[in-house]
This record gives sequence, C-alpha cells and structure tokens, in this order.
Amino acid sequence: MARKIVAGNWKMNLNRDEAFALVSEITGMLKDEEIRDLKVILFPSFIHLGAIVQLCNGDSRIHVGAQNCNDHAAGAYTGEIAASMIQSYGANHVLIGHSERRSYFNESGDKLSQKINMAIQYSLTPVFCIGELLEERNSAIHFKIIEQQLTNEIFHLSPDDFKKCIIAYEPVWAIGTGLTASPEQAQEMHAFIRATISTKYSKEIAEQTSILYGGSCNDQNAKQIFALPDVDGGLIGGASLKSRSFVNIIKSLP
Repeated sequence: MARKIVAGNWKMNLNRDEAFALVSEITGMLKDEEIRDLKVILFPSFIHLGAIVQLCNGDSRIHVGAQNCNDHAAGAYTGEIAASMIQSYGANHVLIGHSERRSYFNESGDKLSQKINMAIQYSLTPVFCIGELLEERNSAIHFKIIEQQLTNEIFHLSPDDFKKCIIAYEPVWAIGTGLTASPEQAQEMHAFIRATISTKYSKEIAEQTSILYGGSCNDQNAKQIFALPDVDGGLIGGASLKSRSFVNIIKSLP
C-alpha cells in the first residue's frame, strides 16, 4: 500500500517572518494530533530552506523539500540551485516538473529527466508532477499526454530508483483557477497512472507508489478527494499558506 502524503507548495510566497510563523503554527497544531503513519512535506522558497529544516526537526512526520533543482551537478549557472546544495541543508525532497516550471520556464522532458537523475544521485525524493492542459483534455488526448510524460521523463529509471519517487497529478486547468477535477475525473486519471506504472514496472511497485492529487485541493474538498481509492494524498498550493486550512487537509486523510 502506498504511503499517505500531504505536501504544501508555497511557491513564491512568504517573507522570513511569515514563513517561520507558518511552520510554527503547523508544527504546533500537529503536535498533539494522533495522526497515523503519514508524511507531510513543506516546499518553501530556497532562501528559507535551511532554517525551516531546523524548525521541523522535532516532528519526524514533517519533511522539507525544495521547489526545484538544476539539471547539472555544479557549474556556471547563475541563480540556480544544485541538488547537492539542497541535500547539504538537510532537505530530502524536491519538486520536479511542476506545470509552472514547464510553462513559464519552458522545461523540456529531457531537462526534467536530468533533474530526476540529479535528485536520485543526491538522495532527494523527487515529487514528479504531470498533468494535462485544458485543451488537451477537451481534445480527449489527456491519457496520451500523461502516458507520454511518464514514459519520456521518468520511466528511464530502474525499478529500484523509481520506487524512491512520488507522483503528483495536477490537471493544469485546475491550478489556481478555482476549478477542480470531479471525483470521477481524479480517480479515473489516478487509476490510469497506477496502471501505466504497473505495465512499465510491476503491480507491486504501482501499488506502493504514492500518487498525489494537485488541482485546487482545499479543506472543503480534501476529504472527498482523499477517499478515492487511487488518491494517496495531495500537493497543495494556496491552502498550504494557511496553517489551519493545511492542517485540516492533513487530517482529512483516511
């Protein structure tokens, strides 16, 4: 069975004091909660990474990750962050392939594959994002798009390395728009992703792979979404910036 996970992607939000206050509130709210085996991942801006790792050290359920890494180990890439730097601060996850990186920064499948390789090399767990555009869904090619992203960008990994990864399905048309995939749409796509992994690797690996939903999930709809059989948690955007909302989402896990 796949591990249940809720991840918060803060994107380019929160200054130093706001970030520290949010972490303090989240850890405080979770302190006395009897929540079974689950993983919470926080993805702050790079500038806060080291400090937030230290702030979260008291709760083994909370992990910290970076929102991106470069596809090279080191070099003359001004403004970029290497996987080894992320690792050196004690973070242990990294987002790769988020729709905003694909769209705004034109990240290609080859570049994303190299980023995954860098993450694995430096013992970071890739949270690999895949998803279709609205026009792709309306053209009924959404399954093809998802299969291509998996095949071309992450299925080069060996079975042992793939088992280190987390998949996040984010219908791009439902990010920041207020739209949410219906429970039927979410379950259908998550089941398709799991079946595709099973075909490439094995049924056992597919069943153990955590597949998160990442499309406008909030504390009002999380319980319904998380109850779906192939949804193992969520990659949360805006709602992760509010401590009570985020903790309520975590508590919505079955």
